[in-house]
Amino acid sequence: MISKTYIKKFSLRFLIINIAYLLIKLTVDHDGDQAEFDVTSLFYYVSGFLFFMLMWETNDWLIRRATTPNKSLDLHTGLKIITLNMVICLPIIALVYYMAIFEFDYLCKINAHNPWLRFRIDFFRATLLGFVVIIFNLFYYALQQKKELENTMNQLRKEVMTSRYQSLKNQISPHFLFNSLNTLTSLMYEDRDLASDFVSRLATCYRYILDNREEDLVSLEKELNFLDSFIFMMNVRHQDALSITTHISVDPKEYVIPTLSLQMLVENALKHNYYSKEKPLEISIVSTTTNNIIIQNTLQLRSQKEESTQLGLKNIKKRYSFYTNQNVLIQAEEDHFKVTLPLLPKKIKEITIVKAS
Repeated sequence: MISKTYIKKFSLRFLIINIAYLLIKLTVDHDGDQAEFDVTSLFYYVSGFLFFMLMWETNDWLIRRATTPNKSLDLHTGLKIITLNMVICLPIIALVYYMAIFEFDYLCKINAHNPWLRFRIDFFRATLLGFVVIIFNLFYYALQQKKELENTMNQLRKEVMTSRYQSLKNQISPHFLFNSLNTLTSLMYEDRDLASDFVSRLATCYRYILDNREEDLVSLEKELNFLDSFIFMMNVRHQDALSITTHISVDPKEYVIPTLSLQMLVENALKHNYYSKEKPLEISIVSTTTNNIIIQNTLQLRSQKEESTQLGLKNIKKRYSFYTNQNVLIQAEEDHFKVTLPLLPKKIKEITIVKAS
């Protein structure tokens, strides 16, 4: 079934072709009478219409083949499309005019005094007009692509703002504060030095959250320093039921990641798994030589757990999609769960702004 979009596109092209033909008709006279619409005029109208549509449809097909959601229309691709378009269409144009002028002149009534000159003029004119059609179509697709990219970037910006707000809201929730204060209350009677250290770490966590509430990306160094305080608080709160280790071999000052992404993944592991002193939950945070960071935990799923909505993971994926095409990899196996986050270069914000413009 023909779509409304294609009917609209065909109607627009039909209008353009007819306008172009009338302009040519007014400036080119084959038989000395510009007003007469005879067999010769009919041939040039029909052939011109078919050539225009052939060029246009072939160009659309080549553009669809050359572009994907991850590959845009650039100068090199455009030149390749133009070349292929001409290679496909020019032999057909030449064959039609040759047959009309030399073989079927008695039908087309061209009656040229110099057939080869007539052939060269018609072929050159059709080639020039076809080239203009191709350039126009490529320019139109480039504008559409830019518009779609801008809409996508605006949508991603909105999603990033929503995700960032959700991350911040999760961390300053009354539940998080209540658990921390409850732990602190117990420590005040058991170990005042540890309680003092706990207060300091709690303040560090909240200071980090508030200082970076407007930043979607922070340096890996800052995130790890915050995570160190968060891990300290979790270890105090759960004592020997947790084993959280980090091993970062890259320079943390050279990379950035979405704010609170590491903490969110650690908290997800705590939320969905059972752990105790007898069976502690093991979480490791390790960098790789391929500029990734892996957060892995043993799987000890709770027997009466709530169904996971994976909002935290979706949140992180959306935030990464704004800055890079690299994927956030999620692997769940029988005995462990692993998330691989790309480490972004610290100049990624400037690079993203340039691409968007």
